[in-house]
Amino acid sequence: MSQTDLILLAAAGAASLVICVILWTVAQRRVGLARAAMLQDRLGALEARAEAAQASAEAFDSALLAVEEGHAMLASGRESLAICATALGLTAPDPQTLVNALMRADPDHARRLRALFERGEPCAFEVRGSGGVVSVEGRAAGALAWLRLSAVSGDDSGLPTAPRFAALLDSRPTPAWLAAADGSPIWVNDAWLKAVGHDSLDEAAAAGASFDKAADALASEAANLGRVRDSVRWATLDGRRRAFHITAQPLEGGGVGVWTEDTTETEELREAIKRHAAAHDETLNHIADAVAIFNQDKRLTFHNTAFAELWGLEPAWLAERPTHGEVLDRLRQRRRLPETADYGRWKAQELGRYEALDIAADDLWSLPDGRTLRVVRQPHPMGGLLLLFSDITDELKLKAQYNAQIQVQQATLDKLNDAVAVFGSDGRLRLHNEAFERFWNVTAAQLDLAGDFEGVVELCVPRLHDLQFWRDLKGRVADPDPEARAPVSGEVKTSDSRIVMYQSRPLPDGATLIAFTDVTDAKRLESALAARSSALADAERLKRDFVGNVSYELRTPLTTIIGYSELLERSGENLSERGRSHAAAVRTAATQLARSIDDVLDMAQIDADEMALDLEDVRVGELLDEAANRWSTEAVSGEVTMLVEYKDDIGLIRGDARRLGQILDHLVENAVRQTPPGGKVTISGRRTLGEIQLQVADTGRGIPFHVQAHIFDRFVGRERGGPGLGLALVKALTELHGGWVALESEPGAGAAFTCHLPEEAQAAAAHPELEF
Repeated sequence: MSQTDLILLAAAGAASLVICVILWTVAQRRVGLARAAMLQDRLGALEARAEAAQASAEAFDSALLAVEEGHAMLASGRESLAICATALGLTAPDPQTLVNALMRADPDHARRLRALFERGEPCAFEVRGSGGVVSVEGRAAGALAWLRLSAVSGDDSGLPTAPRFAALLDSRPTPAWLAAADGSPIWVNDAWLKAVGHDSLDEAAAAGASFDKAADALASEAANLGRVRDSVRWATLDGRRRAFHITAQPLEGGGVGVWTEDTTETEELREAIKRHAAAHDETLNHIADAVAIFNQDKRLTFHNTAFAELWGLEPAWLAERPTHGEVLDRLRQRRRLPETADYGRWKAQELGRYEALDIAADDLWSLPDGRTLRVVRQPHPMGGLLLLFSDITDELKLKAQYNAQIQVQQATLDKLNDAVAVFGSDGRLRLHNEAFERFWNVTAAQLDLAGDFEGVVELCVPRLHDLQFWRDLKGRVADPDPEARAPVSGEVKTSDSRIVMYQSRPLPDGATLIAFTDVTDAKRLESALAARSSALADAERLKRDFVGNVSYELRTPLTTIIGYSELLERSGENLSERGRSHAAAVRTAATQLARSIDDVLDMAQIDADEMALDLEDVRVGELLDEAANRWSTEAVSGEVTMLVEYKDDIGLIRGDARRLGQILDHLVENAVRQTPPGGKVTISGRRTLGEIQLQVADTGRGIPFHVQAHIFDRFVGRERGGPGLGLALVKALTELHGGWVALESEPGAGAAFTCHLPEEAQAAAAHPELEF
């Protein structure tokens, strides 16, 4: 090929290359124009979306801030930002300044914002500034933290945000929820979830769980009716069945708000009141007296079985709740009311008692059938009137029999030569015989006018001037303490030189018998015999024998009295409750009289120097514990605390265990009876230099100073309750052991009796093996 051909071929190739480049360039330009058009469309869409987002943000009066690495930028809502800055008292609406102000407003706000910026934790709270309230909601998206700020003003300034309101409902201990129109929950608080045992509402809905199906139905009913509905339902919560008052309230805008209140205590109290009322009615149905209760409308609301039986009224008619007037009319028709000349006026007086404010006095009705009723009327606490009818016909018969027995006793006393008078526990003269009138030269009319012990003393003083004698005798009559009313006897000399022997004896019913005997001639004969020493010895022996024989003779009837009284107490239904109470009183009085007789015998033996001690080694601790155990029952009944105090090494004492126990019994009995409820009695023992001290102390009213000097004398100390022979016997038994007794007391501050017993005797008599 020639050179020219080569040149032509090269030119043709270059031309083809240029044409190809031009064609490729045109194709690439078309692709670029298409891509530019697409990008232009996307840019327009993005601008439209940005403008829409900006408009939507500004339409709701909120400012949106973006925070990146602690730096705040305004995304939208410049006007809202200015309003929020004004509410917080800021002069310039700068985003960073506003965020700093939010963090300075409250340490809790700063903690929440830092958690949002650093860890992306969402937050919601409100900040109150000088110009209003700003609501803050924070969320994290990628590396940015977004804050939406809204100024709350006007009527909405006090309303919480939805999260805060939800937190408030979550804090309630009882379930609360929002329900749809069909009653199904659409939002629930934590208590609701805890009650159904699920972690979320979706989980509970999937499981078909519900707090209470009736509550859901109540919510649906409230939504359909458009008004509040409530009910009380029982449900199990925290493993316990509880009562809830459920309220369903239709809400504005749709839905129903349901909340519950725990009313378990109220419902249980209501049930307890019902049971109490039923038990009260059941109790009234078992009493013998007839009871009827009429309400404020004078209509019968309750009657017991005895009421229907007493009046013979039909239970069906009484169940119709007749009025009080209708009941009276029916009773009058059947001649079961007291006969009266003007029934209308009598009925009006009965019905007029509803307006009376004071409790009416008891009334007696004598019925045509011979029965006598005691009628008690009193206002009922719930309004109306309560009537109680007691059939006292048998009681009146017993009273008549009692009066007849008193007349027999009076006739018996009149046949006695001794002057006898019986005084009641209230000090009034109950009985006296003719010999009493002759002895004191008084008339029956004068004694009737005198009435009580003081009046009788005024009549007797002209013949017996010793006022101390009459005061001591009054103590035997009026003092309620059994120790003070122990039997006593003695001799006095009258103004006409007569020698009179007197004696007082307590009677089982609380009365006291006092007898006077003129022993002038006997004393003159005794004075003649006293000139001879042998006669004096015989008289002393006779005196001891008399005391012993009389005491032992009294034991036999007392044993019989105690035995039969215990038998009567155990007779069950054969004896009424009042009869058993009387039998118990007889046994108590007889037992006390037997103890008094024992004390008299012991004093008689000591006076005659005939009492011998049965010496042995006695453990002092056991002695104190046994004494406390014997009187623990009486201490508990008197609400007195009893304490025993001694050291473990107090050891033994040489003495008579029975007599030492008798000493402690008298002291503990005296302390318990003289200590008021809530007081304390302390029994203690301690070893000191050369002696063992046994002490009984109480927190009672103490002993007056003028009585303390004679407290251990016989029949002295009645101002403190009447220890009688007890303390004198304590002193005598302690002295038999070679010791002595001391008293420490101040009026109003209790008393302490201490028995000082010698230690040497115990040491000398101890067993050799105990001396190691």
